[in-house]
Amino acid sequence: MSVPSIGAQGAANVAVTVVREQTKSNVFDFRGPLSQPMGNPVKLFFYAGGIFLTYFYYGVLHEEITRTKYGPKKEMFVHAQSLLLFSCVMNVLFAKLMLSTFLKQGVDTTRRSYYIISSFTYLGAMLASTICLQFVNYTTQVVGKSCKPIPVMVLGVLIGGKRYALSKYLSILVVVLGVALFIYKDGKAAAKASSQGSMGKGELLLLVSLALDGLTGAVQERMKSEHQTKSGHMMVMTNLWSVVYLVIAQLFTWEILDFIHFIQKYPSLITNILLFSITGALGQTLIFRTVSEFGPLPCSVVTTTRKFFTVLGSVIIFNNPLGTRQWIGVVLVFSGLIADAYFSKSSKAKK
Repeated sequence: MSVPSIGAQGAANVAVTVVREQTKSNVFDFRGPLSQPMGNPVKLFFYAGGIFLTYFYYGVLHEEITRTKYGPKKEMFVHAQSLLLFSCVMNVLFAKLMLSTFLKQGVDTTRRSYYIISSFTYLGAMLASTICLQFVNYTTQVVGKSCKPIPVMVLGVLIGGKRYALSKYLSILVVVLGVALFIYKDGKAAAKASSQGSMGKGELLLLVSLALDGLTGAVQERMKSEHQTKSGHMMVMTNLWSVVYLVIAQLFTWEILDFIHFIQKYPSLITNILLFSITGALGQTLIFRTVSEFGPLPCSVVTTTRKFFTVLGSVIIFNNPLGTRQWIGVVLVFSGLIADAYFSKSSKAKK
């Protein structure tokens, strides 16, 4: 169940991006040559299956960790900083392994200030999307985070002066319509939402996460244009600086002490958190391999389709039922995302 990743949303999360301004599972730009030939279809099937399985389990663990009520007091896991610290450390280790084996990308010349800024917004997006799970279910988070191309596109126009094809706007319009159908509240849900305010905390945190995703994408675009930053270096340095930020935050909040106390009370969490971190990092590794060997379009279709099954899994496993209108919204969202990936690839291939 993203993102991708981040990740998870994330870690989410993570949550990974495959092509610039394209919907993807992570915030990183993992582009490969658009014109490269299709590789071994058996290997592609293996990679796709690996992405499905790792991120599906990642999403199950993410929802189980953050939405389970523990013990007789029905305590909730609220230690997002510590959870992301483990996840980012694991991402750094896997990225270092990739750069030293199959993904050798030379020397990184990117200015440190770009990494400092992008990792801050990247981490903020992951924190917001993780904390929002205390207020909304994983299905809502996945569908909401699927709007990532919208802030990326808006900031690209306003800040970067970019121009997009009509097909891009139409694809994103379909996504917006699908999300609107999905989150629209009627009847008792609308009355409850009205009594709590026009927007709940979960939805507000999703908006914050999306805005920070857009800022992250804008900074990464600058890194690409000025320094031709490679994806492997971007993954290592962004996660490494995120670890630095999280360690500094721990010095002020000492959340790690509450985290340790919590897992001592509920030791089953230790296994879940380790598996959560490993599956997220492994999923990012498989995305790297898919893009480098088969190109961004197959990977984008795989990761987008994976999100759909994430929604389906959340509905079945965690009993998050959807109405007819919401299912229509889900189909529109992922149809728009796949169309966006296809037309983005086609328009670039013509240049």
